[in-house]
Amino acid sequence: MTKELVLKRNKYGINLILDKDIPFPKLLEAITEKFKETGTFFKDAKMAVSFEGRELTSEEEQRILDVITANSSIQIVCVMENGTALEEKMKARIDEAREAEAANSYPYMEAENAGADFYKGNLRSGQVLESYSSITLIGDVNPGAKIISQGNIVILGSLKGNAHAGATGDSGCFIFALEMKPIQLQIGEYIAKSPDKEKGGRGLRKRESTAANAYSPQIATAKEETICIEPVTRGRLNNLF
Repeated sequence: MTKELVLKRNKYGINLILDKDIPFPKLLEAITEKFKETGTFFKDAKMAVSFEGRELTSEEEQRILDVITANSSIQIVCVMENGTALEEKMKARIDEAREAEAANSYPYMEAENAGADFYKGNLRSGQVLESYSSITLIGDVNPGAKIISQGNIVILGSLKGNAHAGATGDSGCFIFALEMKPIQLQIGEYIAKSPDKEKGGRGLRKRESTAANAYSPQIATAKEETICIEPVTRGRLNNLF
């Protein structure tokens, strides 16, 4: 066991105690080695994860999660805040995930309660996140993942999978992403696929990219029975709201 990392496990999750003084790249190396050594031990376990001993930025936390999933078969259900009754909280979240999986053929998530419309974390292939209102995702929607909302969708990250806004039929909704490279978009009843995925029918109508706007925030709306993607401007936002 390295001094950079102590791994504690309970029935429902793992707690990583991290050295606060070593450089982050060295810490990532230690985590990589630890999970290469113990990865087969966990098999395909669904687990919650918590961190202790070191303050992490959102980016650092996500990089650690990516290292764990890349070097083990652990299915990370959620990240828990360390503290009292941690094991009980982990158990509750794992039970929720198992119930969701039993009801669906793929991992499925909802906003945590009826009033919640924020979700933090990347959606990986096979995952579906659904909200009964508008939703803001802080993370990426990767190829093979899907986000569904009865209202608008705001993605503070990359959209490279599928997104469906206005899921109850409202074509006045929109989809916003910091990086817009979807496989398929749907707004209300209108559906469009990425040009390289489309085989006939309507594709995405996208304003021509330039070096200045290729990676700028973009917004998708339904216009003239198709879906149009365009860069976000102050005037465009004023028209929406």
